[in-house]
Amino acid sequence: MLPMDDLEKTDIETENSNINNGVSQVPANEPQLQPAIQPVEVQKNKNKASKKWLIALAFVVLICLIGGGLYWYFNSTNKPNTAHAANNPTPVTKTATYTSLQYTYDNKYTLPQAMSDQAQLSTIAFDGLAFVTGSAGADTFFPPGKVADYFGFQYMRDVDKAGFGHNTTFLPKAADNILTILTSEQKAKLVTLAKQQAPIYANFAYNRYPLMVAFRNNLDGKLPSGSSGLSTKAVETYTGNLYGIDYDLAYNRALVTGSIINSFTTSQKASLAKLQFNDSSTWADVPEDQTLKKSLTNDQYTAIMTYASEMLSWYKGGLNADTYFCPERHGTYFGGFFMKDYAAVGNSNYFISTKLTGDSGQGFLNNLDSTQKQLITSIPTEQKTDLQDMAQTRMDISSELRKAMTGGTPDKTKVAALVKHYGELDGKLSTLYAFRFAQVKKTLTAKQLAAMVTLRNLNVVPTGGYYFSTPVPYPAVTSTNFLFGVGTAPANAGNMTAPSTFSSNSQNNNPPKP
Repeated sequence: MLPMDDLEKTDIETENSNINNGVSQVPANEPQLQPAIQPVEVQKNKNKASKKWLIALAFVVLICLIGGGLYWYFNSTNKPNTAHAANNPTPVTKTATYTSLQYTYDNKYTLPQAMSDQAQLSTIAFDGLAFVTGSAGADTFFPPGKVADYFGFQYMRDVDKAGFGHNTTFLPKAADNILTILTSEQKAKLVTLAKQQAPIYANFAYNRYPLMVAFRNNLDGKLPSGSSGLSTKAVETYTGNLYGIDYDLAYNRALVTGSIINSFTTSQKASLAKLQFNDSSTWADVPEDQTLKKSLTNDQYTAIMTYASEMLSWYKGGLNADTYFCPERHGTYFGGFFMKDYAAVGNSNYFISTKLTGDSGQGFLNNLDSTQKQLITSIPTEQKTDLQDMAQTRMDISSELRKAMTGGTPDKTKVAALVKHYGELDGKLSTLYAFRFAQVKKTLTAKQLAAMVTLRNLNVVPTGGYYFSTPVPYPAVTSTNFLFGVGTAPANAGNMTAPSTFSSNSQNNNPPKP
């Protein structure tokens, strides 16, 4: 803020005229005339009155100047906040920004790094490779831990100095440590939440399908009559509705897990103090709760393990961890997770490569000619403003949800609006990716495509789709023309209820997420 100039105070000086004190003599023989000059006493009185008037006028002017200056000072938007605070007890505060967050555990994994042009380009190129060489079924593979992910787990995974952050044992170990510490009453709250939210998770996975069908139709040139391609606005609206489900999951999870954290005993806090956020080697090797596992369906148990593992990262982490996202967090409709994580499913103690995305993404770019490459390499610059908006929105969401951990209540309306906006931004970026991937695919030569299939190095074509990482029959998808700007979107677009057959309701026999 600009500093206020000091009010200038000017002393007004009045000059006093010297009055001639001599008396004119009139000859005695001449008649006495009315004197042209008034008597000395009268003149003196008039001079005194003139002085007083000038002094009074100067005083009035000075008071006006001071009063006007004070009025300007206390009502100006350019004054220092500390001066205003004397008049107004409510301090003027600025909204914190994501750029103020500090990441100290591992400089390789920070939000600025994840948002960098190179990290984004590598991930987008990797998704492009997955999409043009993949299939409709592969597009649908999606780890459930990427849903409602405002609780710091991804950051805890990325900065694990024990080196197991991307091992399939990481999540179960985190979850089992928490479940061992919780009381039966606290675990019962998680069970109740899991039973309530398992169908909601199914709705989220199910409502992703129309997007993926539309994106692949766009890739293959299967456009509805009267359309030249995807409608960015229609996709944004759809993903905004889709993320309404994400909001439901996140908000209610925060309330339940926050209440459990608030009920931790001194003994529980002492046990949690031994578990370091960035070092899974400090976590005990505890057995899985088989009684709990067998009492739940696969969907419910997956939810329990997600809640428990993320309760650890939420409790031990901070707002920086909650806001953080990995580069592949957005635009998850193109099969990248299938190409990267498929080998990990069902494989205990499997390390998911942290180099595959960068190496394969670069290989994809190396196979493109200059015109094709420009379509992809220009994306990081084009999306930068929206990506920054996403980071800030995530911080605002996470900040509000954290109130549940400290005995407060997150603003439901505010969180819902923020998550919807976050979803709209995801739809906007995803549409941009889908457009560019289709433009590249249209111009690929047979030789280029063959080289990319070799680079993919995964000769697996799912026969159906996925309910997150569990194979399911590919569900019927009604017309997606509205996503191309043709026709009217269904009233419940993005928030449809999944059919009962779209889930994994058997006893658990798969890892909760890779």
